[in-house]
Amino acid sequence: MSDSKQPGLGDAYALSGAEDARRLYADWADTYDAAFAEANDYRPPEVVARLFAEAGGTGPVLDAGAGTGLGGVALAAHGIGPVDAVDLSPEMLAVAERKRVYRALVEGDILAGLPIADGAYAGVVSAGTFTLGHVGPAGFDELLRVAAPGALLVISVNARAFESDGFAAKMAALAPAIEDLATVEEPIYGPGATGAHAGDTARVLSFRKRPG
Repeated sequence: MSDSKQPGLGDAYALSGAEDARRLYADWADTYDAAFAEANDYRPPEVVARLFAEAGGTGPVLDAGAGTGLGGVALAAHGIGPVDAVDLSPEMLAVAERKRVYRALVEGDILAGLPIADGAYAGVVSAGTFTLGHVGPAGFDELLRVAAPGALLVISVNARAFESDGFAAKMAALAPAIEDLATVEEPIYGPGATGAHAGDTARVLSFRKRPG
């Protein structure tokens, strides 16, 4: 793993807004799976899918910040569906579509509001979107809006972003709206990863939207 790659992780962590992200992921889409995810044993999509399945999660599920569809593949391997994908990058969604694991693919920005009805999903997952330079804790409000009462949400948050960007305070503020909160810390990359971020971890949050 090298932050000097173009595009690469260093560029992703330095993003400064939606348009910046669209430009980066337009360039990265075709090489993302092989050059980044596979090369570094990128784990959050599988970790999130596994925890969602173990907690009894069911479809329909929204994969928020789906990217190239790694989360959809992981959910399908656990027998979970139907799954819809949403991402702000049409190029990343085009790669996700080729995996044939999604019922629908939607272009949208979590922070700007998604073109999705209130309470549309029994589950919401997100892996890798709540991280440095990407979506901050305000994005949880939109994911809860599209979640049905009682829906299960499993969301990975980069541990450094969790500490620096106010996620702990956000979870405390959301306490009246959620229940069954559990948190685990997981490696983001497998043992073969190298470089400055090889030891990075994610806080994986699992909770349900309160009924009523």
